Amino acid sequence: MKRFYLSILLAASLFTVKAQSTFTITMDPTTTYQTISDFGASDCWTADYVGKYFSDAQKSQAAKWLFSQGFDSNGAPEGIGLSVWRVNIGAGSADQGSESNIKDETRRTDCFLSKDGTYNWDKSSGQQYFMQQAKQYGVDNFLLFSNSAPVHFTANGLANNKNNASGANLKEDSYDDFAEFLANVTAHFNENGYNIKYIDPVNEPAFNWTDGQEGSPWQNNEISKLVRELDKSLSSRNLPTQIIMPEASSLDRLYQQCSDNNGRASNQIEAFWNKTNTDTYIGDLSHVAKAVAGHDYWTFTTNDALTTTREKVAAAAAKYGLNVMQTEWSMLDAAPNAETGFPDSYDNANDMDIALFMGKLIHIGMTQGNFISWSYWTAMAQSMYGQKNRFELLRLNATGDENTYESYKDLKTGGTVSTTPNLWVLGNYSRFVRPGYKRIALTGDGDINSLMGSAYVSPDGKKVVAVFVNMEAVAKGVKLAADDFSKTISSVKKYTTDATNNLTCDETITDPTLRITVPPRSVVTFTFDLNATTGITNIKSDPAKADKGIYNLNGQKVADSADKFNSLEHGVYIINGKKLIKK
Repeated sequence: MKRFYLSILLAASLFTVKAQSTFTITMDPTTTYQTISDFGASDCWTADYVGKYFSDAQKSQAAKWLFSQGFDSNGAPEGIGLSVWRVNIGAGSADQGSESNIKDETRRTDCFLSKDGTYNWDKSSGQQYFMQQAKQYGVDNFLLFSNSAPVHFTANGLANNKNNASGANLKEDSYDDFAEFLANVTAHFNENGYNIKYIDPVNEPAFNWTDGQEGSPWQNNEISKLVRELDKSLSSRNLPTQIIMPEASSLDRLYQQCSDNNGRASNQIEAFWNKTNTDTYIGDLSHVAKAVAGHDYWTFTTNDALTTTREKVAAAAAKYGLNVMQTEWSMLDAAPNAETGFPDSYDNANDMDIALFMGKLIHIGMTQGNFISWSYWTAMAQSMYGQKNRFELLRLNATGDENTYESYKDLKTGGTVSTTPNLWVLGNYSRFVRPGYKRIALTGDGDINSLMGSAYVSPDGKKVVAVFVNMEAVAKGVKLAADDFSKTISSVKKYTTDATNNLTCDETITDPTLRITVPPRSVVTFTFDLNATTGITNIKSDPAKADKGIYNLNGQKVADSADKFNSLEHGVYIINGKKLIKK
């Protein structure tokens, strides 16, 4: 009897696994969530070295991989089409050399402002090479960010906090000077054709930044003081650039009081956007974006931390009508727990394991955190010390070790650039989910340890993009529900990234309501071109009896008259036979 009962349980278990191997997906473009601003990466710090010292062929290839929106002869993307490029405004530690308190030469930076008050716009020429390439490839947005004030303005004459002060490494009488510097840099690049959409005056203000790189701690009231000065400086130049802040080192610092470093730079949404906090409130400044920026670090080692942290920051931001921007992440924390689908240690993880986890992290940020933006940390770096691809999209190898995985030689001798799976996994999102797309309802996928999907509609309603992350070591299948939406699809393309594919294109899909394979441990993007009129029913064609109602793309009437359009949720609608977008 026990053996028979066990057989029933085993059969039921096998049936469940088999039944869940194919997921019937429903997407609804009329139910929309956040509008996507951009996907990007940072130029810190090695972009300057690649731009200065690598061959034209190598650095132009790097730019193509990062910025191109073109396709090769096989239909695969030539690059990942980043839509924001995050540019570090240096503080001048490079001129100080070994006296800078920064041992690693590649982490020292130039400063456009000289000690005599003049500007030298030829500085940071390698960084500017990649800015120029980004602009030529059509990158939508640029984000300027500062780790430290210019050394001429800092309290200790350095670009970091060697003396371990508790607050800003900035002379008390230099807040306006620092703000003017940031505004001048912004104005210069705006005037030269760069869309400097955002500027961030501080970065990860909770940390002490005593050595190793440029950086400064900041108390919340000091950040507010600087932001007020920067708002004045931008206004005086009639610049459209918005200030984003505080680029918190972890998302939880945005919504709760933290005990480390005496609570410095924490509970920042309340500090900056609650009007009752008169010493720190900046929500009424014209150049402050209605957005809060934080980093994905330190909150990703468990499934609970992955979901609840992002849900909490979304809720805290929504209280004040703020969007959430994730502006920096790499895998610098402890290895994620095995419960997340990651191997049990970094030692046992391969490059694709690391990239796949990033795909999961992006998915949760988009769906649980309602992020409008997601950026990686260093676009380019040398792999060292067994760290694999934890810190870069593109791997750099200096001359002399270009044929090895890790690289320790001097980048000033030039070298080679190669891709990592991180680049292509990010590309599943960045290349296809463009600025202005809206996330839409998607149901029928699995859980965050299985198959997870998110979907996005273009501003004109003519394209839907769906990105699926398969965390399991077995293939999954997806098929669209045979509903009115699926009838609007005119063509489908599938792009696969896994251990052997880098956004490989499959154009052979003819019927998305049939099972389509999502390979084991992969990220797959589907792009659906839509025929907006297919499947729309109940719309009168007789002008004499014209129906003035509003219909969704499924042909359902949602309002009796066109004058109700402004009261509808965001989405795509049909009015008198014409498609309109409600933003």
